[in-house]
Amino acid sequence: MTSVVTATDTNETVGAASSLARARRIPRDYYALAAFVLLAATLPFFLTATHMAIANRVLIFAIMGVGWNIMAGFGGMFSFGHAAFFGVGAYATAFSVATLKTGPWVGLLIGVVLAVAAGVGISYLALRYKLTGAYYTMSTFAFAEALRLFVQGSEPLKKTVGITIPVKAGQSFADFQFSAGSPWYYWIGLALLGLCLLASIAFLNSRHGRFTLAVRDNDLAAAALGINVLRYKLQTVALSAAITAVAGTFYVQYYMFIDPHLAFGASVSNDAIITAVVGGTGTIWGPVIGAVVMAPLSDLVAGWLRHPPAGFEWLSGQGGLDIVLYAVILIAVVTLLPKGIYGTIVERRRQK
Repeated sequence: MTSVVTATDTNETVGAASSLARARRIPRDYYALAAFVLLAATLPFFLTATHMAIANRVLIFAIMGVGWNIMAGFGGMFSFGHAAFFGVGAYATAFSVATLKTGPWVGLLIGVVLAVAAGVGISYLALRYKLTGAYYTMSTFAFAEALRLFVQGSEPLKKTVGITIPVKAGQSFADFQFSAGSPWYYWIGLALLGLCLLASIAFLNSRHGRFTLAVRDNDLAAAALGINVLRYKLQTVALSAAITAVAGTFYVQYYMFIDPHLAFGASVSNDAIITAVVGGTGTIWGPVIGAVVMAPLSDLVAGWLRHPPAGFEWLSGQGGLDIVLYAVILIAVVTLLPKGIYGTIVERRRQK
């Protein structure tokens, strides 16, 4: 008995083989992300209220670190002014809720749009006039400081008094408000982090991501190959700014208050930078690892300043101790683990 293979059968076989090949090419980071979110979602069932507060802080640090890492780790554009995007997201949400009465989710969208516009605008001017390296870094810092001074003098934004989110009765997803200690803050924050990580993974595995890495490694060679260097840099800045603005929204909805120092202070940029550097820049999971390390440490240092242990009473009220500690950690990591915790682990596994 003979069998006849038709063109339709052949096409179906080829199509099935292509689909299987595509499925096999799905990056493992997607599976790792799904496992991470599912496991992390169970934490509220095991942690105390105090530990949940730290866990929410970890999420804020992680989202900021992911945003900074896209621009500096993948894009090669070191920023010392990510507080600008964080602050824009926080103030856009706070103003939308407290003044415009539009709700936090509309504020989130407004904050993302404004942060993207601000990031692309300042970066276009800086890159258009060939500000690179330390000059570009200082331009981002100057922009964040300019926004801080603007908000301090803005009457609609309550100047230095800041904006307090009005507390509403009951719990509501639409208002992003829940009772104190509610796990919903954590679950929403985890969902936001998951979406930001998903965007980071998709970016890195896309054509845009590959071109961005090429520009980071050698922009002259990339330009010679026909890659529009400025366009890809600006698109990378846009994604980075959008993610960082999300962190600002989550922060202001969780703490219910924002002021110019909390939104645009240099410490905000420091948190984003050290989170990514400690975990490992230029990696997907480095910012998450860095947040798990740095966020609890930040709370621990704050606790020491409020209630110093026996023999260290002189620490009480000492400002800037967290910055000193961060500097020591940063120097130690750069010296001993130049690729960060996660980056070093990955590199050593490849060498085996």
